Amino acid sequence: MRADETKMYREALQAPAVVERLLRENQNEVASLAAFLRRNPPPFALTIARGSSDHAALYGKYLLESLLGVVCSSAIPSVTTVYGANLGVNKALAIALSQSGESPDLIEVTHQARRAGALTVAFVNKASSPLAQAAEVVFPLWADTEEAVAATKSYLATLAALAQLVAYWSEDKSLKEALTLLPEALYKAADADWSGGLEPLVEADSSLVVGRGYAFAIAHELALKFKETSALHAEAMSGAELLHGPVALVETGFPLLLLAPRDRPLSGMLGLLENLRTKGGHLLVASSESSALDLAHTPLPLPIKVHPVLDSLLLAQAFYPFAAQLSVARGFNPDAPRNLSKVTRTR
Repeated sequence: MRADETKMYREALQAPAVVERLLRENQNEVASLAAFLRRNPPPFALTIARGSSDHAALYGKYLLESLLGVVCSSAIPSVTTVYGANLGVNKALAIALSQSGESPDLIEVTHQARRAGALTVAFVNKASSPLAQAAEVVFPLWADTEEAVAATKSYLATLAALAQLVAYWSEDKSLKEALTLLPEALYKAADADWSGGLEPLVEADSSLVVGRGYAFAIAHELALKFKETSALHAEAMSGAELLHGPVALVETGFPLLLLAPRDRPLSGMLGLLENLRTKGGHLLVASSESSALDLAHTPLPLPIKVHPVLDSLLLAQAFYPFAAQLSVARGFNPDAPRNLSKVTRTR
């Protein structure tokens, strides 16, 4: 099997076109919702999601809090579905995120939030799904059918959708302009050659994926992909937390994937890289910045940058084809992760 023959690989390469369509098709309704939110600012926001969509929600948290000052929390569905609690979310913004829109717990939490007076907004790939029907406002992800079990294009579409909403809500001119450049930048990121990262990971048993800020949100998704497509135990780690104990895991040859996009945490990540070079681990560094790549044992160059808020999306785009390659190199089929199915229904 060749990686470029897999559904995961092909669907990852479709993401730039999906994002381009999403930004175009949703623009007017996003602008309308953004204007409403400026007139009626919510006291806080709540995200409702699982899996890759929950990782996208963490990116949304960084957007809402850093660009708007709106406190954002991730809902724990079992608080509602198992413990029967009714959350006090009156006038809050509740954002439900899902590829399938079919998980009963997300649907129930969205219903409860709407009954409690929250403005419920769903970003969902299936606009006719039960989750979409539960929400007051629905934005399609425009990713069409996603056949691979591992989400790629729908995840990137969700990130772009959240960035578009916050850009219009905050009236951030530079971010809005950067969004027009995002699809082309994603095409270029998809062409990144990270095959040099295969050798230090193909025999690995465990790894850490490290980032800060927006890149920390992306790190969760990349670690999940290592687990589900390559059976490689990987955990997402904040660069600020790594030295507080988890660095004890690092020994000679231990692989760490460090995400160092051009963003405010970059200087801290450079200091972390210099520290880690003394610990014996193998540093794979994904970045557009030579200052970070020069500290890598295995540099994973990102050939393009567009905006500090959006550059982490480019890292995910470059990573997905690489993840498919790694899966095949480790003897797996990324389209058929063991023990997994495309739609997961939990309560």
